[in-house]
Amino acid sequence: MDAAPSMPSSNASTRALPTLHEFFAPGGILARSPLPYEYRPGQYEMAKAVEHALAERRHLIVEAGTGTGKTLAYLLPALRTGQRVIVSTGTKALQDQLFFRDVPFLEALLGELRVCYMKGRANYLCRHKLHALRDQPVLTGLEEIDEYQQIAEWEKTTETGDRAELSGLPESSALWHKLDARSEACLGSSCPDYRRCFITEMRRRAMESDLIIVNHHLFFADAAVRAAAVAAPDAGILPEAAAVVFDEAHELEEVASNYFGRSLSNVRFEDFARDADVLLRGKQDSSQVHILTQQLRERARLFFAALPQGGDGRHPFANREEFLESSGDLYLGVNTTLKLLEAELDHLGEIDEASGLEARAAALRADLSFLLEAKADNMVFWLERRAAPTNPDRRTATRGGMRTTFLQATPIDVSTILNELVWDQTPTVVLTSATLTVQGGFEHLRRRLGLMDTRELVVPSHFRYDRQALLYLPPQMPDPRAAEFPEAAAKTIERILGITCGRAFCLFTSYSQMRALYERLLPVLDYPILLHGTAPRKALLEEFRSTPNAVLFGTSSFWQGVDVQGEALSCVIIDRLPFAVPSDPVVQARMKAIEESGGRPFFDYQVPEAVLTLKQGFGRLIRSLEDRGLLVLLDPRVRTQRYGQIFLQSLPPYRMTQNIVDVETFFSDERGPGNHP
Repeated sequence: MDAAPSMPSSNASTRALPTLHEFFAPGGILARSPLPYEYRPGQYEMAKAVEHALAERRHLIVEAGTGTGKTLAYLLPALRTGQRVIVSTGTKALQDQLFFRDVPFLEALLGELRVCYMKGRANYLCRHKLHALRDQPVLTGLEEIDEYQQIAEWEKTTETGDRAELSGLPESSALWHKLDARSEACLGSSCPDYRRCFITEMRRRAMESDLIIVNHHLFFADAAVRAAAVAAPDAGILPEAAAVVFDEAHELEEVASNYFGRSLSNVRFEDFARDADVLLRGKQDSSQVHILTQQLRERARLFFAALPQGGDGRHPFANREEFLESSGDLYLGVNTTLKLLEAELDHLGEIDEASGLEARAAALRADLSFLLEAKADNMVFWLERRAAPTNPDRRTATRGGMRTTFLQATPIDVSTILNELVWDQTPTVVLTSATLTVQGGFEHLRRRLGLMDTRELVVPSHFRYDRQALLYLPPQMPDPRAAEFPEAAAKTIERILGITCGRAFCLFTSYSQMRALYERLLPVLDYPILLHGTAPRKALLEEFRSTPNAVLFGTSSFWQGVDVQGEALSCVIIDRLPFAVPSDPVVQARMKAIEESGGRPFFDYQVPEAVLTLKQGFGRLIRSLEDRGLLVLLDPRVRTQRYGQIFLQSLPPYRMTQNIVDVETFFSDERGPGNHP
C-alpha cells in the first residue's frame, strides 16, 4: 500500500480535539450538548473502529443500523487524524446534512473546522461560457432570455457559482447545460477567466481543508479522469487524501460502473457542435469549422438513427460487428468529420477556445472508436433510448425535443479497477451504510468490490425494531408474475390503508406496476394520493409531509435517501421482491460471468442485490426512536421459496405476522399511531 500523502497542517494539529471517550461517553461533550442525547454504545464502538483503522492504515467496512449516529462516529475520528480526509456520500441529501447540519454542530462544540463542500462540475457556472453567450447570443425563446438575465445578475454576486443558489431556475433548464463548467468543455489554465473560475476557487478551498465532503459521482468521475491516458487539462479536482470515508457505500458498484465505462450520446454531438459555433463565432479563419460542425450534426444524426431499433429503455448491443458491416460507412463518416475538425481546430491554435474544442473532438472520436471497435472482455456493450422524461426529478434527456440515444460500455466486474485506483492508492478506506450485509455477512459486498483484506463491524440499530415495527406478510397472495396479482394487490393495499388511515409509501419495482395499481386504487381511496413523476421528488416529499393521511406511490428513487419522521409515514408497502430485471444487458453480462466462473448467478448475485434493495426500502419507515409503523411485503415468494429465508434472515428483527387482526391491533394500541379521521 502506498505511503500516506503529505498533508498540510490542520486545525487538529494546532489544537487538541477531545478523545472519543471525552466526546461520546455518558456525561461527555455530546451528552452536554444541545442535541437530544441518549448514549449509544454502537456509535462509540463504531467511532473506535474508525479511529483504529485510520491509525493502522487499514480498510474497514461498517454496517451501522439506522439510528446509530454514524456520521459523528466517523467525522470526529477523521478530524482527529490531523490529515486530509474525503467523505463521499451517495445522495445530495446526506451531503447537505453533513455540511449544513453535522459540521456546524461539531463546530459549536469543537471550534472552527476547515471543511469544504464539493459537487460535480456541472453544478457550477462557467464564467467564460456566460460571457461568450452574452457577446454572441444564441438563446431559444423568451424563457431562455429571462433565465440568462437571471444568471448574469447572480454571477455578479455569487461566491461559489453553485446553481443550488438559483432557486428560481427550473431544474430542467436547457440553458444551464450551455453554461455549466463540465470538464469536456473546460479550457483549463489557458482560459481567460481561469483565475476567477469557480472550479479554480473550489480547488483552492479543498487544498486548504481538513475535511472534504463530496458525493460518489464526483469521487469516481474524478478517479476516472485521473486514470484516463489523456485527461483534459485540470480535469481532476480532488486533492490527495490520507483516507476516504464512503457513506451509503451500498451504491459504490453501480456508481463506479458508470464512471469506469464509456458513454456517448447524440446529445453530446449536438452540444459539441453548438459550443464550437458559439465559442468561435466571429473568430478569424473559423468558417471551415462551422461548415464541419454542421456536417457533423447531419452525419451523427444518420449514425444514431441507424443503430439497432427498440423502444425506450436498455438493450444489448452485442452485434457491433454486424452493425459495422451494414452501416460502417455512417460510422466512418462521423469519424472522418471529427478528424477534420481536430485538424481545423489545431490550425486555430492561437485562439484560446480552439484547444479545448480540439480536445473534445478527440475525446468524441476516441469514445466512438472504443464503443464500436474495442475488444474488451470485461465490458458489456449496450444501448439506451430515452424519450422526453415524464419524471420531473430527472434531468431532461432532450435538447429541443430530441430523443436521446446512448451508446454504453460498462465494466462487468469493477473489483480489479477499484483495487488499482482506490483501495491500493488510499491508506485507509471506510465503507459504511445501514444496508451492507446479507444474512449478517459482508461476503457479497467484498466480492463485488474486491475488498478482501478488510476489517469488518456490524453495529446493530439503536432502534427497538421488535417493538417499533410490525412486518405483515399477507397470506394467499398470488405470485407477482400471475395475471391475478394486480387485483389481489389492490384489494390488500386498500384494506391496509383503511387501517393505517393512509400515511403510507407504496413502493414498486416498476413504473408500469405503479401506474396500474394507482389507476385501480385512485377511485376507491379516500386519501390524498401523490404519484411519482407528477412533480419533482423533493416537492412530492414536502407535500407528503404536510398533507394529513397522504399516500405516496413511488418507484426506485423513493426506496432510499428519503427521511420522513413521525406519524406522517406509518406504513411502507412493497409490491414484490426487488430482483433486477434479468433482461437488462448489464445484469445479463454479470450473471453470465458468474456462471462461467463456476458460481450460481441467482444466489450469488440476484438474491443478495435484491436483499440490499429490500432493506433500503423497508428502511424508510423507522427513522427515530419515536417512530412506529407497519411494513408490508405483498410478494408470497418470501414465504414459499427457499431463497425467501435469505431475505427474512437479512432484515432487522421486526415482529412478523400473517394475520390482519394483528395489524388492526397494532394500530389500535394507544402507544402507537392513532387512527385519524
